[in-house]
Amino acid sequence: MNPEDPMNNGDDPAGGGRRRELPAEVPVPPRVSHGGTAAGRAGAGTARHGASSLTGRQRLVKGLWPPRLTRAQLIVALLLFVLGLGLAIQVRSTNDSSALRGARQEDLVRILDELDDRTQRLEDEKRRLEDQRTGLENSSDQAEEARRQTVERERQLGILAGTVAAQGPGITLTIHDKKGTVEADMLLDAIQELRAAGAEAIQVNDVRVVASTHLSDATGDGVRVDGRKVAAPYRFKVIGKPQDLEPALNIPGGVVQTLEKEQATVTVARTEKIVVDALRPAKRPDYARSSSQ
Repeated sequence: MNPEDPMNNGDDPAGGGRRRELPAEVPVPPRVSHGGTAAGRAGAGTARHGASSLTGRQRLVKGLWPPRLTRAQLIVALLLFVLGLGLAIQVRSTNDSSALRGARQEDLVRILDELDDRTQRLEDEKRRLEDQRTGLENSSDQAEEARRQTVERERQLGILAGTVAAQGPGITLTIHDKKGTVEADMLLDAIQELRAAGAEAIQVNDVRVVASTHLSDATGDGVRVDGRKVAAPYRFKVIGKPQDLEPALNIPGGVVQTLEKEQATVTVARTEKIVVDALRPAKRPDYARSSSQ
């Protein structure tokens, strides 16, 4: 028996060898990837194959929907919305405030003429006051001249205060309000526009309009002028230069257009003689006294 034979069991005592045996077989588990089991690998492979089979448009839609928004993106979107809303409001208010931008050339010329007329009236008033001062300084009988000017001034102040009647050229403004949409602030705008155009005396129906006149909406239809209810149609009798008063009401975006937007009917007529005969009682002030006393 060959001692180097690997099949030698080493039973020969003379050989001095030991009996050698192979170790028992240990079963090796199948290799599993991080994706899970073999069935999981097969599912992942199918998913990858399905994803690779999508078209470009389908992948784009899948990436955009459902939307995945973060908190920062929501805040930025909200700020952009607020910014856009503010810009839209600013543009709209700018367009509304520039009513003369779309006016015709003849309307713009008329507005410029009205401004020139106002300037001329102020210059005339300044010149008149300077003449009064000069007359007082140069008059031989200063007492008589002062008395005459005082009477004239009292008459003028009486017209402004509404304590005396007045007459002269002017216009009549009539507002028919069948829908009941005319409010107190619209009539107040008309009064202010007439005053700015040089109106010297104004009467609304049977109420004299003065510096302290106030208007408010009445219960139901109508408007209260100084506490007295005035119903439509509203008739304004205005003393002043007709060539200034009528254009002031008819400017683009002015009183007439505003009232017509409220479905009111407005007529303006020039008259050579207007009589303002509604009077107000003369009230003595409770606290104010002349500084010359």
